[in-house]
Formats: sequence, structure tokens, C-alpha cells
Amino acid sequence: MGKLNDKVVIVTGASRGIGAEIARLFAAEGGKVVCAARTLSEGDHQFAGSLETTVQEIRAAGGEATPVAANISEPADCEQLVAKARETYGPIDVLVNNAALTYFLPVKDYPLNKWLRSWAVNFHAPFVLSKLVLEDMIPRKSGSIVNISSGAAIGPGRGPYSEAYQLGGGTCYGAEKAALERFSQGLASEVYKDGVSVTCFSPSLLVATPGTIHHRLVRGPDDPRGEPPELMAKAALLLATEPLDKVSGRVTYSQLILKEYGLISDAKGIGVDRAIAGSGFSQI
Repeated sequence: MGKLNDKVVIVTGASRGIGAEIARLFAAEGGKVVCAARTLSEGDHQFAGSLETTVQEIRAAGGEATPVAANISEPADCEQLVAKARETYGPIDVLVNNAALTYFLPVKDYPLNKWLRSWAVNFHAPFVLSKLVLEDMIPRKSGSIVNISSGAAIGPGRGPYSEAYQLGGGTCYGAEKAALERFSQGLASEVYKDGVSVTCFSPSLLVATPGTIHHRLVRGPDDPRGEPPELMAKAALLLATEPLDKVSGRVTYSQLILKEYGLISDAKGIGVDRAIAGSGFSQI
């Protein structure tokens, strides 16, 4: 018996990286996974990975999945995504808000259209999608929403600042993720009585994905400075399947919670051994 047998799951940003890894693991645990992203086919994006590839891999392993191309910055696309998931598999049991978009630019140089689009994907879409799936979850008194945050939510604190912080570039993304963390805990408190779990977690270390490797944030999957995407998938599965009273409202880090539950023996990074300067909702 898988932990998600016959559960209907939506995973956004499932064409590559963390989202694809989550989709594969959730399908391996018996979930019927709707994989959502903008990249339907290989070659549609500069990075390798697509919905068709993720779904083909899941089906080849004996799992159940379907691709839905969607631009979740548009509320209409969010509505169509949830409608397609219901039409294909039935009411939604689990939503993983993983998709992200950002441009690392200082505020003074940030084009307004890019700022608004980034907020639409990283913060507004989780609200819209959560609202839609709650229509299924609340009447059935069950369900799970898992939001993916980032260590960027931890602010730099007060000055004086090092040159790295003076250069800026992460203010928008950090603000979005800090807002997502506060949103997650607020929503968790609202729907607790309805039996719906809402959680949020970040990677303890930078995850080796096509994007982070391309931007040379990590060298590759074997870079000791990075975190394998498999750990993010395992943490997402834990938060999606643990009882409401144990996890709802948790704002945490991947390796921290995996070690807490005995799923890994050694852990490192944010939330484990990394000293944190400044503030972040996940630290409160």
C-alpha cells in the first residue's frame, strides 16, 4: 500500500527539478498525479525537462499521471488546471504549490511587469489554487496543501550590510516566500477545523536543478554544497501524508523535518547547523 493510493494530486512546476521529483515520488506512492507547468514538450524551454518527460517516466514506472500545460500567473489557467484534474481523476486530495519564477534584480531596476508576474506565480497562484481545491477538501473534511518556500525568506536583518547584501537582487523573491510562509500558517489555522492540513517548507541547502546548475549556484547533483531533489520530494510526501495534528501549520526545512522523523540520519544546512543572521518567519 502506498501512502497516496488513489489520492488525486496536483503538483505545479512539475516539468523539471523539485516539482518533477515530487511528482515521480507521489506517483510511486500510488497518487494520481496531475503535473502542471508551462513547458509541455522538450525544446519548449532552454532547460531540459518537460511535462511530457515527467509523465512518461511516471507511466514507465507503473504510475498514474497526466500533463496539463498551464500558466498559473493567470487565474483562468488555475481554474482550468483544477477543472482538468477533477475531470480526469476526481476531487483533489493534495496540492503541492512548487512552481516559482523570479528575476534577481535590485528593486530600483525591477521592471514593473516582471515584478507583478513574479508575484502572480509565487504568491497569488498558491492562493488561487488553494481556494479552488478547498472546494473539494472542506466538504470531505480531508486534504493537504504543501507550499514550497525558500531560505530567501530569511531577511538580512538590520544594517550595516556586507557588500553581498548591498548588491541586492533577492528582495522580491524573499518577500514572496516570506509572505507564502505567513499565508500557509494563516490558512492552516482557518481550515484546521475542516480537517485540511496546510504546511510550508524550504530546502535546507540549494537544490541541484537545471536552473541552479545553469546559474552556477551549484556545480551539479554531486556538489556537496547542494541538496539532492530527492530530499525535497521525501519531505513533501511526509508533510502531505502525516496526520493533521502532527504537521499542519509547520513552516520548516527539508533536512530538519526528515531527521526529526528518522528518515535521514545526517542533516545539514538551514534549520540544522547553519547560523542565521537576520529574521525570517520560519525562524519565529
